[in-house]
Amino acid sequence: MSRPRRPPSRPVHGILLLDKPLGLSSSQALQQVRFLLKAEKAGHTGSLDPLASGMLPLCFGEATKLSAYLLEADKRYLTTATLGQVSTTGDSEGELSEPAPIPELSRYSVERVLASFRGEIEQIPPMYSALKKDGKKLYELARQGIEVERSSRTVTISELTLVDFDEQHLKLDVSCSKGTYIRTLVEDIGQALGCGAYVSALHRVEVYPFNGLRTYSLDELRELNDQGGVAALDQCLLPMDAALPHLPSVTLHEAQVAKIQLGQKIRCEQPSVPLIKLYDEAGVFIGLGEISANITLQPKRVFVF
Repeated sequence: MSRPRRPPSRPVHGILLLDKPLGLSSSQALQQVRFLLKAEKAGHTGSLDPLASGMLPLCFGEATKLSAYLLEADKRYLTTATLGQVSTTGDSEGELSEPAPIPELSRYSVERVLASFRGEIEQIPPMYSALKKDGKKLYELARQGIEVERSSRTVTISELTLVDFDEQHLKLDVSCSKGTYIRTLVEDIGQALGCGAYVSALHRVEVYPFNGLRTYSLDELRELNDQGGVAALDQCLLPMDAALPHLPSVTLHEAQVAKIQLGQKIRCEQPSVPLIKLYDEAGVFIGLGEISANITLQPKRVFVF
């Protein structure tokens, strides 16, 4: 019996903010949305573990060229720390230790510990992470029972709010810089409390610069597809330049656009900046460039539609 044929794909360019459900990897969720959109090319930014839910920016078509810039983004999470045990993976997916006594908690005692984790802190990345050592991902080594030394890294916890707590759980609201591991943060807080802790729930609320924007669940996307097909799904896409609202921009005339699209430098009397958005006279976002002190515009990313 032959397999069902994959529907023909089409060029799709833009960004969709998915509310990733529990139980799916970021790649699995991406492929489901890509199938619905019938998109030729797709990628995600800032992976979420299967046990985490929340905002996952998905890039389609030429927007995939912007993925690297979104990986630098600050993020915000709601997480639940379960106290009194530690996990081999830092979350409820791993093997849990024997229960340890939990001290009597008060808002004052918890806040005193949380204060030491605000601002710039040092973290040692967990073994269960996608970082590489000698070409192998750490989680692959961890599954073989191998633990290797990891260098600490500086991350920034810009906000750390105690939303609620009981005798065994802390609910935390965390705003942090790129490279922050919430599992490690929770483990370190548990150690500071003297009882250990692991992440039992994790939801990503925001990814800069998409703070406050609507996300779509898989069920919502399926329903939209049933009602209006890909035309309805296209309405969920953000324009590509929504990923870079903080960058300056310049409008180029037709001859300049032609040179940029060939990868050539052009003269551009603008202040020197490391990255600038490029538009044609019709307002189409055509790429990113860099302007040097000698008023030369060098293309860095050029979009082909």
